[in-house]
Amino acid sequence: MPTADTAGCSRPAWMPLKAMAGVVLAAVLGGCSVDVRDPTVPEPVQSPSVPATPTITPGHDAEAVAARDLPFSAGTVLAQGVPVGISDGLKEAPGWKQVKDNVAGESQYLKSDGCLVAAKVRGNQAALAAGDDRASTVALFKYLDPTILPEYLKTGTLRWGNDPEAPPRTVEVLALEPAVPQGGRATAVLARLFATAGSSVYVSVSCPDAATLASARADVAASLPLLPPSN
Repeated sequence: MPTADTAGCSRPAWMPLKAMAGVVLAAVLGGCSVDVRDPTVPEPVQSPSVPATPTITPGHDAEAVAARDLPFSAGTVLAQGVPVGISDGLKEAPGWKQVKDNVAGESQYLKSDGCLVAAKVRGNQAALAAGDDRASTVALFKYLDPTILPEYLKTGTLRWGNDPEAPPRTVEVLALEPAVPQGGRATAVLARLFATAGSSVYVSVSCPDAATLASARADVAASLPLLPPSN
């Protein structure tokens, strides 16, 4: 059975559906995360805080994978069971600082205008794989909250690869973009479950208002690329 890292992350029965997206974001920022454990797989050792590019077994054409865009339909080109990584470049972007460095796989970044970004990679996600990567990512969101329907999710992109000399590439993700509640914060959650790789990546953004959210998302798109495994 899938289990969450932190208890108490599910939606109360009395909560209206329109409040669902805020619950999901609060769970992400509050430390609840998808952690689908296989009891036959040993617990992974915590990786160093340095955001090393994942490595794969010889024979896989990692350079070709890194040199192309990665839409949902192309997820099978990834190496079996090797997680996709995520950069920590946002800490170098103007106005941003890192406030959490790879704690249980999660890093957080705070901007001077009050925006907060949380980025996390999880392995052992095969139990959520549901066909292709799009369907698997929908399953990831539904695991966070069963009331999430596919039509709530929009297709977006993040940068794919961190080579400044290579042509820019993109990786498709699904985004949950709830309406801004009166007096509340503007939020967005972007995620992808890589079914072949057996790992998931999500990035949550929470800002004081819609304008600062748009600016923060542009910073994330520029400075927080996903990292394909390399030889």
